[in-house]
Amino acid sequence: MNFSFGSMFTDKTKMVEEADALPGRETPLEISGIHHVNQHNMKPPFPEGLEIAYFALGCFWGAEKFFWKLDGVYVTAVGYQGGYTKNPTYEESCTAKTGHAEAVMVVFDPSIISFKQLVTKFFEGHDPTQYMGQGNDIGTEYRSAVFANSQDQYDVTLEVLNAYNQDLQSKGFGPITTEVTALPTPTFYYAEEYHQQYLSKNPNGYCSLNGTGVSCSLK
Repeated sequence: MNFSFGSMFTDKTKMVEEADALPGRETPLEISGIHHVNQHNMKPPFPEGLEIAYFALGCFWGAEKFFWKLDGVYVTAVGYQGGYTKNPTYEESCTAKTGHAEAVMVVFDPSIISFKQLVTKFFEGHDPTQYMGQGNDIGTEYRSAVFANSQDQYDVTLEVLNAYNQDLQSKGFGPITTEVTALPTPTFYYAEEYHQQYLSKNPNGYCSLNGTGVSCSLK
């Protein structure tokens, strides 16, 4: 039998090829659909006039709390997005063989908070220069990403990214590595019930979310 140390380990910072991704399953994971903080429904249809955005910024526990606290956010949910595996489990996503990132769905009222304000807070709320990870959480599932839900969201994200990239580099940071996907929007698969609003159910739970301390100059 041929043997190498390389066969023992998977480079979790390398995106899996679609042909090598775990197959997953056709049946979605079952969740209550009720937000633990505000009791709003986490599944569509949502009230008229609301919009949806999708962000990945490391471990989704702290990332979701970051967004549900914002004025104008109607409801949030955590899930898996941007990969290949259908209806993945948390354990599968942690293998880095699904291609998914830990993501947050943000349903918001654009008359109170615009997408531009949301995506600016996204960039300021974590370290978008860290490649395939946040803090001690390393792997493709912890990558920084914006999964655009419209052409306008895509264009605005690039506008804010380019401005914030200059702000960060002027402070000595490296270039932003955030993935920005164009349409069609990758499917968002809801995570298990115990992950939804985890830091509301477990107030002393793990949270790795940290920004760079640099403000975006684009207003």
